[in-house]
Amino acid sequence: MLSRAARPALRASAAIKPATAVAPNAATYATLREIEGRLKSIRNIEKITKTMKIVASTKLTRAQRAMNESRVYGQTSDQVFKEAETKPTEGEGKKQLLVVCSSDKGLCGGIHSGLSRYVRRQFAEGNQSYDLVILGEKCKAQLGRSNGKDIALSFAGVGKDVPTFADASAIADQITLLPGEYSSIKILYNKFINAQSYEPTVVEAFSEEAIANSPNFSSFEVDESLLGNLREYALANSLYWALAEGHACEQSARRNAMDNASKNAGDMINKFQILFNRTRQAVITGELVEIITGAAASEE
Repeated sequence: MLSRAARPALRASAAIKPATAVAPNAATYATLREIEGRLKSIRNIEKITKTMKIVASTKLTRAQRAMNESRVYGQTSDQVFKEAETKPTEGEGKKQLLVVCSSDKGLCGGIHSGLSRYVRRQFAEGNQSYDLVILGEKCKAQLGRSNGKDIALSFAGVGKDVPTFADASAIADQITLLPGEYSSIKILYNKFINAQSYEPTVVEAFSEEAIANSPNFSSFEVDESLLGNLREYALANSLYWALAEGHACEQSARRNAMDNASKNAGDMINKFQILFNRTRQAVITGELVEIITGAAASEE
């Protein structure tokens, strides 16, 4: 005979047993719903990435056309200064100005991180001090954490559309209004190599003093009073070239990133579909076993 103290505990344990018997089925159904919800969300992501890939492919065609047009401006300026044998001035105590051409948009791989790493390497070498002008919010956010005190000027709203010479001219106007004198201006951008690769590249934008001191510049017969205008025009040419090349690289990188994301989503869908089918089959098998067992028990 059980004592009176033991009987309530026995009744409580008997009441718990049916609940633990039902728990596996409940967990299986919950798992099925979770897998089904995960499959639905991954399919939606796949649709978005495929759409973004198509949009990037369309924009890449326009960006490459604008890039080819901008190269005429930049390469012509480079040819002039090359024939004039223009070299950057080396003023003691003067900083260099580094213009970083990025954009405001992401989802394009490590295209902006590559520019930020290049800038940090330049500061780590310590051979020259720089002030930064950053075009685009992406590099500004990355470099603001490590080189915030060196940012002299920044621009937002870059990269929304194909760059134009008017955009480059407006940026060049603001750069020329910066206080202080710089020994040289370097423009850092992503150079378009092909649809799959790009690399950070620097193009030099010479100061007015460097242009005036060019050994062969007198052969161009340019009035000295116009050197300031020539310098600003050459800076706008180089900026336009850099922005157009960077925009083409960004669209190419975004297309590749969305293509990889779509493939990864497809692989995940296949894995979760197999898991869903196996789990569903296990549920059906368990229900059949319960039905057969119940029917056999009722016959007895």
